[in-house]
Amino acid sequence: MTIRVLLADDEALIRAGFELVLRPEPDIELVGEAADGAAAVEAARRLAPDVVVMDVRMPRVDGLEATRRISAEAPGARILILTTFGEDRDVYAALHAGASGFLLKDSTPEDLVHAIRVVARGDALLGPATTRRMVEAFVRGPAPQPPAVAPARLAAREREVIELVAAGRTNAEIAATLEVSESTVKTHLARAQRKLGVRDRVGVVIWAYETGLVSAAS
Repeated sequence: MTIRVLLADDEALIRAGFELVLRPEPDIELVGEAADGAAAVEAARRLAPDVVVMDVRMPRVDGLEATRRISAEAPGARILILTTFGEDRDVYAALHAGASGFLLKDSTPEDLVHAIRVVARGDALLGPATTRRMVEAFVRGPAPQPPAVAPARLAAREREVIELVAAGRTNAEIAATLEVSESTVKTHLARAQRKLGVRDRVGVVIWAYETGLVSAAS
C-alpha cells in the first residue's frame, strides 16, 4: 500500500528537505505541500492524504488548530506533529486535538520515514517522554471530567494493557511484561478502544489520565 503524505510547514527549506527524504521511498507518495495551517486543512480535504506531517508553528492557522479541523473534516488522515521544542502544552493540546504522534525537527531522516509508516498503519508514535510531557500538561489543566465509559466496564486484562500503554510502552514491551503474544495485546487494545469510543492508542492514553484510571504519580 502506498502512503499518501501531505507536508505542512511554513519554511520552504524544511519542506524541500523532507521531499528529498521521502521521494526515494517506494511506499510513500508526496501528494502535496502547505505553507500554513489554513492551506493544510484545504489540502487535506482535497487530496485525502493518509498522513499529514504538520508543523506546530505556522502563520494564519497554527498546526494545533489545523489538526483539530483536519481531525473533524478529514478523519481518515493521521497527523504527525513536528516541533522544535517538544513543549509540554503542545504535546497535550495536539494529541487531544487528534494527532497520532510527535516528531522533533532534529530527528534523523530515518526517524521521519519510520514515524510516517507507524502512524499510517494506525499506531501512535507515543514514547515515554512524550507521555510524561502530556501528563504534566494534563496535571496543570482542568480537573478530570466524569468518564463516559467507567473503568469498571473494562476487563482486567484490558485495564492492564491500558495502564502500560499510558506508560508509553510499545506492544512488544507490553507483551513481554504480561507474558502474552503481541497479537493478544493488539486484541485487548482494540476491544478497549471500541468500548471507550477512541480511534487509537493516543485516545486510550488521554482517556486513562482524564478518568483517573492512571494517575500522574503512578
